[in-house]
Amino acid sequence: MKKFLVFAATCALLGSATVALAAGDATAGKAKSATCAACHSADGNSVNPQYPKLAGQSADYLVKQLQEFKSGARSNAIMLGMVAPLSPQDMEDLSAYFASQQVARDAADPALAPAGEAVFRGGNLTSGVSACMACHGATGAGNPAAKFPALAGQHAAYIETQLKAFRAMERSNDAGQMMRGVASKMTDPEIKAVSSYIQGLQ
Repeated sequence: MKKFLVFAATCALLGSATVALAAGDATAGKAKSATCAACHSADGNSVNPQYPKLAGQSADYLVKQLQEFKSGARSNAIMLGMVAPLSPQDMEDLSAYFASQQVARDAADPALAPAGEAVFRGGNLTSGVSACMACHGATGAGNPAAKFPALAGQHAAYIETQLKAFRAMERSNDAGQMMRGVASKMTDPEIKAVSSYIQGLQ
């Protein structure tokens, strides 16, 4: 019986050690993030609106995206080259680092914000567009457990590009085709308005 207890305790310790090793280390991630900074900036708040802000994003979501860029489930020629040398631990560390940073908020276009808010909070009952906040939260903070990304403060141009990519079926790494289903029903004006509203979410 004692041998069994010792064995069980050892297995438990090894299991927790494995978890600890697999978890991301933000300090290590910062040291590994130099190449990321060229597009996403040192703290993950990219200044070029074609590149997403990574700061404050859920670590689990970031790991998922890196894994899918590497596997080809998400297609992007630049990111394919960037993720090629990354190990699973590198991905965890980088994701932990960027998740630990504070996203820099921007402003929405006042002319677009009311229409964007209407779509974000209520969707479009006529066309069947679901409210964005149903999955991404009322404040755009996302749902880390479900790997739904935080949106608040993200560049409007980047959001617009991704929604159009989902609508055109060019991006297909959404669970259950959820985003493709939503975006397929959105008009260009709705996409532009909601993207601007998201950029200004505080």
